Amino acid sequence: MTEFLVEYGLFLAKAVTLVAAIIFVVGTVLTLVRQMREQMSEQLEIKNINRRYETMTDILNQELLSDDEAKAQKKQKKKDQKAEAKAAKQGNKPSPHPKLFVLDFDGDLRASAVDNLREEISAILQVAKAEDEVLVKIESGGGLVHSYGLAASQLRRLRDRDVRLVVAIDRVAASGGYMMAGVADHIIAAPFAIVGSIGVIAQIPNFHRLLKKNDIDFEMVTAGEYKRTLTMFGENDDKAREKFREEIQDTHELFKEFLLDTRPKLELDKVATGEHWYGRRALDLGLIDEIKTSDDYLLECLKTRDIYSVEYKSRQPLAEKISQAVQVFRKPLNVERHDYLRLQSE
Repeated sequence: MTEFLVEYGLFLAKAVTLVAAIIFVVGTVLTLVRQMREQMSEQLEIKNINRRYETMTDILNQELLSDDEAKAQKKQKKKDQKAEAKAAKQGNKPSPHPKLFVLDFDGDLRASAVDNLREEISAILQVAKAEDEVLVKIESGGGLVHSYGLAASQLRRLRDRDVRLVVAIDRVAASGGYMMAGVADHIIAAPFAIVGSIGVIAQIPNFHRLLKKNDIDFEMVTAGEYKRTLTMFGENDDKAREKFREEIQDTHELFKEFLLDTRPKLELDKVATGEHWYGRRALDLGLIDEIKTSDDYLLECLKTRDIYSVEYKSRQPLAEKISQAVQVFRKPLNVERHDYLRLQSE
């Protein structure tokens, strides 16, 4: 009996050890898989734009140049590369060109792209030198005040660290989009790009009469005189309307003060009317500094700067996407006052 118990104990110990080893291996694999997924879901993508243009030029030259011209160009290119390699080997490598970092901001109503913008700017600030520059291509008709205020603050981080910021407006940067553009040291825009719309808008539907007609009561309890002014379902009065107008006007004043700080030469009485202008008219009003597309600006910088596009990519889990969709669907029934205030071009 004793021998049986000893053998059984040894067998049990081996089994437990085997199971523990399997659990350890599986756990390690799962941890590695999770880490790989996290790395894949968030990444900073850097592309050298100089090489892209060089490749395009080489492809065109293959078709356009004669055989002798193509051979001569290829020979000269190899000669230049050999000279650079020799200089590097001797420790006489010339200082690299200043860098130009290119960012894209495609803004929706909530300025959702600000989450990626903040990561891109944080990455650039860790490597940018005094001679480097950032080009941000903005396309936005504006949106919520607090969202675009944060986006503009992200760009302000570059100026605060003395990194030159250029904003390019190829199609539209109006209202909240122009708030962002106004932070730049230099603003360029295409001739017919939409610029301006320095104003604030609030649109609130009211269903009180519809509810009353159908004998539906609506009750709202608040603490604080102005916790709620205008409401979607209750009966609005003149006092609430006046307070709401005051809030919109104050937001407009803050908008103008912000622009006056970043572009002090603006004549706000002329441009802060809520109107928008095309590029050439915007230049006359001082809203932009130069008529030029982002493509022309990049071509000008090719020989004097090393140009890199920087894009932060993040992939949301399916559960988070569903949760956000549900929140957006439910939002109109429980919305805060400031969500109505929009820096938006009509």
